[in-house]
Amino acid sequence: MQQSQLDAESIPLRLGTRRSALALAQSGMVAREITERTGRPVELVEITTYGDTSREHLAQIGGTGVFVSALRDALLAGRIDLAVHSLKDLPTAAPEGLVLAAVPPREDVRDVLVSREDLELAELVEKVQDRPVRIGTGSPRRMAQLNAWARKNDAAIETVPIRGNVDTRIGFVHSGELDAVVLAAAGLHRLGRGAEISQYLAPESMLPAPGQGALAIECRADSPELAAALGVLDHPETRAAVTAERALLAALEAGCSAPVAALARAGGENELRLEGVVGTADGATLLTMSTTGPLALGESAEQSAQALGLALAARLLDGGAAGLMGERA
Repeated sequence: MQQSQLDAESIPLRLGTRRSALALAQSGMVAREITERTGRPVELVEITTYGDTSREHLAQIGGTGVFVSALRDALLAGRIDLAVHSLKDLPTAAPEGLVLAAVPPREDVRDVLVSREDLELAELVEKVQDRPVRIGTGSPRRMAQLNAWARKNDAAIETVPIRGNVDTRIGFVHSGELDAVVLAAAGLHRLGRGAEISQYLAPESMLPAPGQGALAIECRADSPELAAALGVLDHPETRAAVTAERALLAALEAGCSAPVAALARAGGENELRLEGVVGTADGATLLTMSTTGPLALGESAEQSAQALGLALAARLLDGGAAGLMGERA
C-alpha cells in the first residue's frame, strides 16, 4: 500500500451529529462500528439544527426536515464527511449531491409508554377517575392512535402536545404535569433507559412512524469510495422495509397534514408485509390497510420495495385517505 493511502486511512472521518444525548448515543454507536469494520478512526462533529433550538411544534416549523438540513448543509460544504440521522427524520425527497450509504439493522420499532407509578395505559385509565388521563406526545400520529384507542375502549384521555429531549419529556411525568408520555422504544434502548418503560405499545394499536427505529448514514455522492466503505454497515432487510414505508409516505405527503403510520416486516418465505394507517388527530377516523409483496434483496430490492409502498398508498387513497388530507397537489 502506498504511503498516501496509509496517511489517508489514518485521518479520522468527521461524522456530523445533532447535539442531543440520543443523537450523540446513536452517532457514537455508528462511529464505533465504522472503526471496528473498516479500521478508520471517526470523530464526532456536533451540529445544532433549527429543530433543536425552536420551541414551536414540529407541524409549525416544517416537520421532519428541521432536524436534517443543517447536517446536510455541512456535508455538502465539506465540513463533515458523513452524517447520522434518525431515519424517520429524513424528508422523503432524495437530496441532490448526497447518497444514503447505509441503513444499519433496525432497533425495536415500537412506541412505549412511560407513566407515573409505572402503570400501563389501561391501568392508568382505571386509576384516574375524576378527569381524563393526560398523555404527552409531539406526534399527530400517536395522538390519532391514542384517541382511537380511547374511543374504542370508552376511556377518557387528553393528548397534550409536547416538545423537548427525553429528559424533558419524562420530566413532565415525574413532576406530575402529565400522567404519561409516549416515546420510541429505540431511543430509550440506545440511551440505556429501557428500565423506565412502563408498557410496550403493540403495533396493532400503535403503528410506528415510517422508518422508526432505523438509522440513516449519508455521505456525498462524489465520495464513492467512502459510500462503498460505509456500505458494510447496511442491512438489506431493514433497507427494504424502510424503503417501502417511505414510498407510502411520499405518495401521501403532497398536501398531507394527516397522521400517517407505516410498518413493513419480513414474513413467510421472501415476503414483505406492509401496513399503513392514515387518520385524523382526534381518532374519529382511522383508515388501516395492509398488503404483501416479494422481499427482494438484490439489485431490484429498492424498486420492489417502492412499488409495494406505492401500491398500498394508492389503495389508501382510493379507500378515503384523500378525504382526510384536504386538497392535494
